Parts: sequence; structure tokens; C-alpha cells
Amino acid sequence: MVTTSVLVVFGLSLAAALLLAAASKIFSVKEDPRVAEVEGVMPGANCGGCGYPGCSAAAAAVVAGEAPPEVCVAGGMDVAEAIAKVMGLAVAYKEPKVASLICSGGDRARQMFAYEGVRDCRAEAMLYGGEKTCGMGCIGMGSCVRACPFGAVRLGEEGLPIVNKALCRSCGKCAEVCPTGAIRITSFSASLLHVNKLDDCLAPCMQKCPVQLDVRTFIQQIKSGDYRAALLTLKNRNPLPAIVGRVCPHPCEDICRRKLVDEGVAINTLERFVSDWEMHSGQRVPIHCGPDTGIKIAIVGGGPSGLSCAYFLRRLGHHPVIFESRAEAGGLLRYAVPEFRLPRHVVDWEVQGILDLGVELRTYMTLGREFTLQDLEDQDFKAVFLATGAWTTPLLDIPGADARNIQGGVEFLTGIGSLWSSLRNQSVVIIGDTNTALDCARAVARMGARRTVVLSPNIQRKMAANKEEVERAKEIGAEVLFQTLPVSIVTDGSGRGTKVWFQRCRYKDQEKAAGDIIPLPDTDEIIEDVDLIIAATDRKPDLAPYGEASGLEGLKRSRSGTLEGDDTTMGTNLPNVFVGGELRRGRSIVMEAVTDGRRAARSIHLFVTSGDVARPVEPQVRVIPESILKDMRVKYTIPRVIAPEIPVDMRRQHFTMEVRRGIQEREAIKESSRCLRCGLTCYDAEAGFEFAGDRDVKPHPGSRKEQGNA
Repeated sequence: MVTTSVLVVFGLSLAAALLLAAASKIFSVKEDPRVAEVEGVMPGANCGGCGYPGCSAAAAAVVAGEAPPEVCVAGGMDVAEAIAKVMGLAVAYKEPKVASLICSGGDRARQMFAYEGVRDCRAEAMLYGGEKTCGMGCIGMGSCVRACPFGAVRLGEEGLPIVNKALCRSCGKCAEVCPTGAIRITSFSASLLHVNKLDDCLAPCMQKCPVQLDVRTFIQQIKSGDYRAALLTLKNRNPLPAIVGRVCPHPCEDICRRKLVDEGVAINTLERFVSDWEMHSGQRVPIHCGPDTGIKIAIVGGGPSGLSCAYFLRRLGHHPVIFESRAEAGGLLRYAVPEFRLPRHVVDWEVQGILDLGVELRTYMTLGREFTLQDLEDQDFKAVFLATGAWTTPLLDIPGADARNIQGGVEFLTGIGSLWSSLRNQSVVIIGDTNTALDCARAVARMGARRTVVLSPNIQRKMAANKEEVERAKEIGAEVLFQTLPVSIVTDGSGRGTKVWFQRCRYKDQEKAAGDIIPLPDTDEIIEDVDLIIAATDRKPDLAPYGEASGLEGLKRSRSGTLEGDDTTMGTNLPNVFVGGELRRGRSIVMEAVTDGRRAARSIHLFVTSGDVARPVEPQVRVIPESILKDMRVKYTIPRVIAPEIPVDMRRQHFTMEVRRGIQEREAIKESSRCLRCGLTCYDAEAGFEFAGDRDVKPHPGSRKEQGNA
């Protein structure tokens, strides 16, 4: 019986073995030995960042031709080259990525309730989105730390994750487990060309800044004494910080939360401090540029918008070439902004810094005369950016506007030193309230004019010119007549304007200073014995070069006399032509020109690399209502720093001497300590406490310390 059982089991086993042996022969799948070789050079993390379930699957995909050699995000270019060697392929450059945190709240963020559940961000987020009031803030439970297979993420003292970029392999595990999107995977090019989005952690100042500076970060870097990092943070958005730090009207300061308790942070002054630090050192901070692509981009116009576009394209590895019609690049910044406001050596420094990156400049090249669109295409330029600015002053729409002694504002400023050197004992009337008008007024007063009068249709706070420009003009002796409209210019027999007739005016809603401007009857006045009249009501682009001679007659024009371009992409109705700056906007500020240049660089980069220009998803266009706080409390007040200025008498004696000066290092660090390091809704209530021993620092009224002293 036992023998029979053994024989039966033995027979069944033998039959099964034979069956399996036959099946292995029939259904055998030969594995390419290269799969094991490819898997062997991979790091073996099985992180899944490549999109495959593990290193083995990724290796099989590479051998099957379904994935490129650079598939392994964890291994980087070293592993990609090793895989390519096994496969006998060439490896393409793959831009490295890294995890990045957008949240600055941490323990500062307000809480709606106290969570006492599972220590996992996703679990807490299931309960009303988490305990913090900010829906995009870091929850702080450390799920990203536990998810990272490389140990690149840890929680800091403020409850925020800190990424070790040297260890990060951009596998994306941390971003996958973050329920609020506070931690994201980004790259150099993506960060450089990022457009603010509604789900970014944006302080009000960052939302209001035209170039979207990371104000919070660069000020904290100044506070810590890391000026090199602060400069690089600035130059990730603005390639002209030394210029912008002098001429920007700084709308960011008007919305600074610090104004709720004392005065806004002097952001523009701090920007100038950092840029001057580099300029005065005599050595440039190295700027990183991506690998060379060999792609040529033509930029027509060397003003702030063209320079900005060239700068960002060069940093992305492309070859931008600037075609400038004048002797030097810089545009209106060089030729029309007076030196007492923007010294020429500052413009030289900024322009040269961009050219040193590898940007080519071709001067005395006018579109439609020295070259055409077809010429650029024949020279293998893949895209064209048009940024020739707004240099033309429109004629006044009043009788006598053709008087022989009427000069346009830009024409007057560009002629100082060559056509105009002295106006001693002359009477000059300037019509307009733009920055150009006030620059003319300040220049005229310095040139010895007997009387300088500015006619403005607005009250001071509604003028187009910067508030500081108006004050500086009045300080040096210019008369600014608010709410006045020119009626006519009275000419003599030779055709020269000798009298300017004007009327008083008011707003339709005078109390709110809103609505149309209405002339007031029976308020006529006349300025007698006028020697020179300067029209500076506006500036318009010259569209003459954009005709048949240049091959760009097909470009659409706007009713306001500019070229039409998309507000987000800067694209025109021609697929490879983009437009920006004042050629698209009309008269504007330098920061808006820089913004257009960066956005055009983003679109051109996408166009020449992928053939498609993707529009930003949910871009932040207006101030986010949630970020505007009605009340806040800070522990200490620190007086705002005041940049020094040269005396008025010295301004009259030295035409080119810069009026506003920079601040010292100690003042910069002190001013940076006033920054509340704001997030979307959070802020530092104890900003400035490190200066508590300084006699200039006082407890804020209502603080506990103040109440205790009382």
C-alpha cells in the first residue's frame, strides 16, 4: 500500500516536471541581457519618479526603445550617460529639477482649530482642509519627509520642510503626498520664467510688483548679510536692478502691510543698495546660463524691454542678437532720462553686464533700412522680438501748436548737451504731467531758466509722474500749476509762441477726483513773455518702420497707435514675431518694459523648443483679496530709512550730479528688519525684535511690552 502511494506520487511529480519543462521551452521569453546591465547602472531607489513602477521596469523600457537614456530622474546625467553607453546611444541634456517649497507660513499661520489625529498631512487635510486658515499653506505633519527615499527633506524649527538640494533627485514623491501643493518640483528654466499664479504664496508687495520680484526672499537675504544671494534673487526677475532701484515708482511699497502700523518698507531703496553693492565692488556676481542651444533670436531695440528679453533668453542658452538703431543700447534710459536722476555709468554697468553673458549687440541697425524681416529669417533667426519703444511726442491739439519754439519732451531731453546747454534768463512752459514733463522741468531749472512753469490737468496725487519727481521739481524752483488746461499758444509775426493761454479745470466728480476733466469758464490766464514751450503730454511709438520696407506691414495696429500683442504671451498675429515694451503698451514705466521682455522670452523659449506657446494657468493679474488685511499687530516699530539727497543749491550747480543717494550697510540691515516676511495671509508679528536694544526701536502702541511700561 505504501509502495503504491509512493509510486503514484512519484509518477504525478514526474509528469508535472515534464509538463513544466515542456512549457518552459514552448513559452520561454528571451530577456535581453542589456536589461540587467541598464538596471545595474541605475541607483536602485525604485522611486517611481520616471513614471515606471521600478528600476527594472524602467530598464526594460529603455531597452525596448520606449524610454530615453535620461529616463532616470534620480540618477541625473551621470546615470544617463552610463545607460547611453550600454545602449550605444547619444544622451540628450536633461535639465535637473529639484523640490521647492512655496509656503512661508509655518507656525506663524493662524489656526482654525487644534488637530489631534493621525500624523499625516493628507489625513489632516481631509478635515476642512487642515487646521490652518491658508488653504495653500504647509500643514507641517512631515508626510513629505517620510515619503522622500533619499533623505533630502527635513522639518525645520518653524514646522516647514527644508529641502537639501544636493540630495534631492526630483522623484516627485514629496509633491505627490502634499495635499495643498505647498511643495513642488521645479527647474532652473521653469523658475526663471515662472509667472505668478493664484495658488502661489504671494505677499501683497509681490503681487503688486510689475516684474514679480520675490521681495520677501531678497530682503531676508539682506537681513542675514548675504548680498550675493539677494542680488541673484533680484536678477531672477529683473536684469536691471541698479536702474530700477533709481527710477521705479515702487508700487510695491504702497501696498506693504507694514503701512498698517507705521510706514511701508523701503523696498526700492533696498534693491538699489544690493545692486550698488555689486557695482561698487568692481566685480560681477556670476550669473548662471543654461547649456548652449545654438538657437538665434533677433531683438529689435536695445531699450529696457529688449535688454530684458535678451538677458532671459541668454540665460536659457539661446543666442539673442540685439539690433539697435543708435550708437549704444539703453534706449530712453540712456538718452532721455537726465543724469541727475539716472547716471550714465549706471546704465553702462547694467548694459555691459547683459552683454558679458554672451548677448550680441549690433548698433546703427534700423529696421526697414539696414535689414528686414526676410533678412532675419534668411540668417536663420527663429523668432523676432520687437521693442523699439515710444520716442515720439504727439502734437498739442490747440491753436498755435505749430509755433517755431515748441519742442517735444523727448526731443528736448535727448538734445541736452548738444542742442541745449543753457536757458539762462529764459521763461519756459512745460505742458503735461508725465515723468518726461517733470524731467524737463528739473533740467530747465538747472539750466538757469528765469521761470519754469508746468501745466498739469490733474491734482498732484493723480498725476502720471512719480510723486518724488513732482516734489523734486518744486524744490528746485519749478511752478506746478495743478488742474490747468492749455487753450492756445499766441504767436508773434515770426511764428514764435510768446504767450500761453490756459484755463482752470476740474473733475466731473471733484470730491473723488474722478471722471472726465472739465474746463471752468471765466478762469482764463495767460503766461507772458515765453521763450520756450515743451510739449510732454504723452509719448507714442513710431510705427513707420513697420511697413512694406521691413516686411512687417501685416502686423495689427491698435487704435491707440501701438502694435497689438497678447498681454500674456506678447505674441502678434505673425507666428514668429513678438512685441513688447512701449511699442505694445504706449507710455509706461521701466518695470513694465522689463516685464514684457521676460514674458516674451518665456514665449519665445517655448516657441523655439516646442513649437507651441502655452498660456500660464490661472495667472495672478490682480491683487488677491484674501491677502489684504484690515488690521494687524506687530511688537516693535522701527523708523523707515530715508535715503539722503544732495542740497538744492548743489543741484543747481551740478547738472549731472545724482540727487538721491544710496544708504549704508547698517541702514540696509536695519530697514530689512522692518520686513514682516509676509505670506499670503501670515506675517511676522515680532519683526525687528533683534534691534530691541537700539534706541531707535520702540514698542508698538498696544503691544504687551508697551502696556506693561504703562
